[in-house]
Amino acid sequence: MIAVAIVAATLISYVLGWALGIPILVPILNTLAGVPFMVLALRRGNLQLAVVRMLLWALTMGVVATLLSYARPAQTDTLLLRGEAYRTEMFGWVMTGTGAESTPSQFIPQQAGHAVIFSALALATGGVVAMAMGAVLMNYMGHYVGALAASSARPMWTMLLAWHPWAVIRVISFVVIGVILSTPLLSRIARVRIDWSAARPLLLAAYGGLVIDVVLKALLAPAWQRLLLRVVGW
Repeated sequence: MIAVAIVAATLISYVLGWALGIPILVPILNTLAGVPFMVLALRRGNLQLAVVRMLLWALTMGVVATLLSYARPAQTDTLLLRGEAYRTEMFGWVMTGTGAESTPSQFIPQQAGHAVIFSALALATGGVVAMAMGAVLMNYMGHYVGALAASSARPMWTMLLAWHPWAVIRVISFVVIGVILSTPLLSRIARVRIDWSAARPLLLAAYGGLVIDVVLKALLAPAWQRLLLRVVGW
């Protein structure tokens, strides 16, 4: 039942965001749909359950943002923060193979900066603002995937392949980091407790996932771009 509630609440957050038409409200509504369920799990001392719940939340956002942008790419271009800018950047990369996505000297500092900011926000805000940042990232990535599928000769294959494997690893890692680093503050204000002997290895694995993300991206992005270009059929 909780899983259904997480999916339903996340769907409602997009319905409200679409109805209100105010881009900054979308990640805020997304966050309100997921974080309370994380806190409830952490108050039970169940870190694994909190992570699973937030992974389901992230998965739902990814699916909804992708499908919305597939159906209405012009509207989500402006509704989802940085949607248009990221779509333009990634479409250019798919068409030409040039861009930050396949240039380590550009994407490594950017992703390292995101990781540092996200971690600091998780510690400082009990995960709330960090998860909102994560929602922004998920939404504009989903927008790129959905908009690319909308212009593709093979939309279903495009939806699958445009969620690059390294990006999926990054999303999972960010969720784990956000949940674990939210607990120091939440332990003081929301009676949260976790087993740090189990949390520390999981946190290290999540940061290791960010390293794997960078390595895979550096190795695979050029070939992945060529594959996407063939699938899209431009």
